[in-house]
Amino acid sequence: MKAVAYTEAGAIERDDALVDLDLQRPAPGPRDLLVAVDAISVNPVDTKIRRSVAPEAGSPKVLGWDAVGRVAEVGSAVTAFRPGDAVYYAGSLLRPGANSEYHLVDERLVGRKPISMSNAEAAALPLTAITAWEMLFDRLDVRKPVPGAAPAILIIGGAGGVGSIAIQLVRALTDLTVIATASRAETRAWVSELGAHHVVDHSRPLADQISALGLGAPAFVFSTTETHRHLGEIVELIAPQGRFGLIDDPDRLDVVSFKRKAVSIHWELMFTRSIFETADMDQQGKLLNEVAALIDAGKLRTTVTDVLRPINAGNLRKAHAVIESGRARGKIVLEGF
Repeated sequence: MKAVAYTEAGAIERDDALVDLDLQRPAPGPRDLLVAVDAISVNPVDTKIRRSVAPEAGSPKVLGWDAVGRVAEVGSAVTAFRPGDAVYYAGSLLRPGANSEYHLVDERLVGRKPISMSNAEAAALPLTAITAWEMLFDRLDVRKPVPGAAPAILIIGGAGGVGSIAIQLVRALTDLTVIATASRAETRAWVSELGAHHVVDHSRPLADQISALGLGAPAFVFSTTETHRHLGEIVELIAPQGRFGLIDDPDRLDVVSFKRKAVSIHWELMFTRSIFETADMDQQGKLLNEVAALIDAGKLRTTVTDVLRPINAGNLRKAHAVIESGRARGKIVLEGF
């Protein structure tokens, strides 16, 4: 089967940073689906791993943690799917990624593809939707008010993949006021189009901009990027007893300054359930089905902004370069082998 992989970690500028390969088609284990992949998308985690994680000796490393496809085979213990089903999912860091013609995934991590979306539109959503959903509803518990705080959430990095779906989920499922950050004209327009009530510029101090809105101190802050740059501003602007969540990987995070406000701190990694095979691992498949229902009801839209065809090393190198530039808007999708 065709696949895109790398054999040596390093910079995307190298000609061999990602290469086209032919690999053996895998066979499903008891709980696995073998999926014929139709479309994939690219996430920051792909670029981080490609830069810094060496493949196991003699084994090329296949990336890709967003996929849409059709079930080709099912394992002996699979109960929820059958061959021919259209599915979407984000998979597990502990297994080969989905940048291949066929891909194995545990059925508990899989949702049914939204009926109303194309393969490319749906491929933009699984990893970011799971990340945003788990942060908003499992970690920050945004449906539970913070006493005395403004019923509002600040989403830092609103135009990125996670921010783009987080804005929509908050608007669709809560009554919170959404404040999103964006610094360029096109990204400001994008987050407004997705439903942000207010847009502030993360290239300028945030606390004064939030104060100027006249809403009061927001109950929740969700930082998707550059947390280390904004930490002092977040401490200043968040409400006492507020809840703060982040998904990026600052080299150092000094949270002592949150103590005076008794702010709770929540770190989200959507791969935790699959890495540890937690007792609630099947919640990812269930929430993807809920997201699909919201999409088919017209309450959520895709976050894809660019589609490259076909799925090959050249196009994946282009997508990685855009993400590493820090200027990505929404999601980049690749379709078809």
